[in-house]
Amino acid sequence: MNIAKIVRQQRKLKRLSQVEFAIKCGVGLRFIRELEQGKKTLRLDKVNQVLHYLGYEAGAIKLE
Repeated sequence: MNIAKIVRQQRKLKRLSQVEFAIKCGVGLRFIRELEQGKKTLRLDKVNQVLHYLGYEAGAIKLE
């Protein structure tokens, strides 16, 4: 499952609109929309800010 799907799914489980979710995460509505749409170029610090609210964190994984 990719980050966009995780964020969307978890937001909906919390029964939050994108606006409410953005406020709780401390980011803008546009960022949440772009994140949930799977935009390829987003600031990792902001992605982690959203993920942290959900109990997740993005990090580096060594490719074999």
